[in-house]
Amino acid sequence: MATPTPTPSPEHSAPSAQLDRFVHDRLPPPAQWPRLHYDLPDLPLGGQLNLVEELLDKAALRGWGPRPLLRSAHLTLSYAEVRQRVDRIAHWLCREADLVPGQRVLLRGGNSIGMALAWLAVVKAGGIAVASMPLLRARELGDIIDKALPVLALCDARLVDELAQAQAEHPVLRRIVCFGAAGDPQDLGALVAGQPDHFTPCPTAATDVALLAFTSGTTGRPKAAVHTHRDVLMACEAWPRHVLRATPDDIVLGSPPLAFTFGLGGLLVFPMWAGASVYFPDAGYTPESMVRTIQNVGATICYTAPTFYRQMSPVAQALGVPTLRACVSAGEALPEATRQLWHAATGLELVDGIGATEMFHIFISSPAHEVRRSSHGTAIGRVVPGYVARVVDDSGRELPRGQVGKLAVTGLTGCRYLDEPRQTQYVKDSWNYPGDAFVEDDDGYFYYQARDDDMIITAGYNVGGPEVEDALMRHPAVAECAVIGVPDEERGMVVKAFCVLRPGQVGDAALVRVLQDHVKASIAPYKYPRQIEFRSSLPRTETGKLQRFKLRNPAP
Repeated sequence: MATPTPTPSPEHSAPSAQLDRFVHDRLPPPAQWPRLHYDLPDLPLGGQLNLVEELLDKAALRGWGPRPLLRSAHLTLSYAEVRQRVDRIAHWLCREADLVPGQRVLLRGGNSIGMALAWLAVVKAGGIAVASMPLLRARELGDIIDKALPVLALCDARLVDELAQAQAEHPVLRRIVCFGAAGDPQDLGALVAGQPDHFTPCPTAATDVALLAFTSGTTGRPKAAVHTHRDVLMACEAWPRHVLRATPDDIVLGSPPLAFTFGLGGLLVFPMWAGASVYFPDAGYTPESMVRTIQNVGATICYTAPTFYRQMSPVAQALGVPTLRACVSAGEALPEATRQLWHAATGLELVDGIGATEMFHIFISSPAHEVRRSSHGTAIGRVVPGYVARVVDDSGRELPRGQVGKLAVTGLTGCRYLDEPRQTQYVKDSWNYPGDAFVEDDDGYFYYQARDDDMIITAGYNVGGPEVEDALMRHPAVAECAVIGVPDEERGMVVKAFCVLRPGQVGDAALVRVLQDHVKASIAPYKYPRQIEFRSSLPRTETGKLQRFKLRNPAP
């Protein structure tokens, strides 16, 4: 696809309000930045921009003030009420915690109203939100502290122990304040109770930094992606506007953590942009509890990973999900078997999409009614308006349609890491390289093949691991699986599968032969797994992404 003529980025159109320059000074040199272009009509490109002012303060101007925004089993807050609570926290941050615009605030918590309020307040006050996954341990939190140097942490009271241990080893984190500790005079809610409920947003430039998003670690040590106020607002103008098309009547729920950009977008920022509301559970979801919650709250939009949709399918078929209209799958490859299982259970087509923490959110996707199937498989979709994507060879030259190559993307958002030598691995010649192998057809539909490093070349044949995984999961004995290539003297590499079996199945030599024959009968026989190992579980990140590198290089 030809590169559009980029609209110049007004990078210096307003002075920065972030007096603390730690992040700004550790961005990669501009020559290593991706090309950003703003070629959609009517984009809000003003030089001064505070994301939370745009999404929350201006909700009243759109008539959404009295409408619900944040929901839980015990509390529902309107847009106007959320604004009051956010403003009190923002006042406290500036007056009592002495937060300087540009300083980092570590946020630790599950998906909750308290976590959402804290994130919005930090960004509105001009701070930089650094959200962390709730299951991280002290050592992992210490790595984040060392990288981001936060001066303050706002933490769910149930998760403070590991953070306190990390603080003891990393005293640059000066203060931890808990939320969700009812009755504690040092709880954030008690501390902010006397603050004014109107806060003038920090006059941040559009290019000031709103958040540091740490990657999920599927390939090892996480990196910190930097996103500005403009980046996040631009993401709202892309996939949510052109693919999801949420309305103020939508009720959204899902499982991805707010610390993951898939969750931050889907379960906070994008609903606010549309005037919709979000439901947060008291505890994490199980497949059954998610289906029952959809029923109980009348949810219309659901976000979760393919593995969860697969596990939810029999429950949804038994109980029904009549209010659902959009089911978004992202975070990892969506197997066709899972897509068909969910459709048979609910009558709903999954909305697939590929995004990246480095790009903030989804950049290739299509609405459910535009799902396309071909000899290449089922397409993830077409490039989202606001972005350009192409399939290229190792030299960056665009390949003919139908050939497998590396995905390169440019558009409204792009990768800028914090103090990271791997910047030049992700951004090459102004293009973002998310690390995926794709095929593009003649109509501009993109078909996922594998991660770049997951393509298996065996005896001269290219085999995509996800295709073999999909074939295996169509067998009733297999609950989930992962496929990698392992070295082989004769063939260079051979296909190896790691399978988790359903209850009652026995992982023996006989079942190995049955699964191998099943794959041979389903796809080209040369793609079958010559090795199969049965496991009780597969290594995954907290967001549900498979960590194939742990299968290729197991810990001793």
